Amino acid sequence: MLEISLLGATGSIGRQTLEVCAWQPQLRVLAMTGGRDWQALAKLAREYQPEMVAIADLQAYAPLREALADLPIRVEAGEDGLKQAACWPGADTVLAAISGMAGLPPLLAAIAAKKNIALANKEALVAGGALVMERAAQAGVKISPVDSEHSALWQCLAGEKTEQIAKLILTASGGAFRDLSLEELQSVTAAQALQHPNWRMGEKITIDCATMVNKGLEVIEAHWLFGVDYERIQVLIHRESIVHSMVAFQDGSIKAQLAQADMRLPIQYALLGQDRPQTSVSPPDLAALSALHFEIPDFLRFPGLAAMIEAGKRGGTAPAYLNGANEILNLAFRRGEIRFPALGQALGDLLAAYREVPADQEAVIYRADQQGREDAARLLSA
Repeated sequence: MLEISLLGATGSIGRQTLEVCAWQPQLRVLAMTGGRDWQALAKLAREYQPEMVAIADLQAYAPLREALADLPIRVEAGEDGLKQAACWPGADTVLAAISGMAGLPPLLAAIAAKKNIALANKEALVAGGALVMERAAQAGVKISPVDSEHSALWQCLAGEKTEQIAKLILTASGGAFRDLSLEELQSVTAAQALQHPNWRMGEKITIDCATMVNKGLEVIEAHWLFGVDYERIQVLIHRESIVHSMVAFQDGSIKAQLAQADMRLPIQYALLGQDRPQTSVSPPDLAALSALHFEIPDFLRFPGLAAMIEAGKRGGTAPAYLNGANEILNLAFRRGEIRFPALGQALGDLLAAYREVPADQEAVIYRADQQGREDAARLLSA
């Protein structure tokens, strides 16, 4: 029996993790958390019977506790509650799926408690990569990637020598606007952006896919997870989303991982330590696909991708700063307050004016994130 703490149970990754638990009876959820939706968390708690639940929103504590009063489930709330779930006794692995910077404190708490991590929160590693990886190494904690692209890289690197890597190749669907002209991009809406052609995800990450900011975050994440410098990480648009990523080696070989666009596969692979028990997901029908396409992204169309990669190269607090700014700009686009092309351009402008410092303390990372949010808000109001 592998017992897990599920941080972010009510989100897209959380719900798909619970589907994996239904597939594999050796997986048991001991603790689970939610953000504000206490009704959804209460429903999941009744179904999966964890030992404890925690809701991030303090105002949701009372109704959640009342809804579960007839069950022997401990109820907590706020950041302390999330940390308690991350450190819950008996949990072998923490699946970290809280989106945004809110996921960093419980992630660090889990690492300090020497819990192995299945990581689905890319922003925490983007903003605090050096700190997270250093503490994980000190604690002897294993961090397994859940993102489909990083899971693919992990699978391709199994049994290989890191020093023989020539290039990591991250694939990207290109999002909802991959076929539109620059002129057409001027008038697109958030509703259109949320119609992702391949994946089922939350709103924020779906917009990040349309801007390809998400792929910039993944480049930074790959740098920290696999210890590969930025010059050896490439992004290719692959509209079929069948090849999830590739690794090129110094002998001229390339290994690729192929699967249907189903997040339950990388979730299971991470939780079960690279084991591959049977699932209900069918492999791709390559004959039916006929062809797989790859192309280099146009940075003029995706300036947010260029800005995020540049933030990674600059290092220090630059990724945390730009990630915070993107949170505000992404939300502004969803609210109709900024045009789509202006979002990526704003990220580049903000980064150009920012001066990073070493990201060696939690407080420094949080300040950079907050400054990014404030600077983005000022830019929007100008």
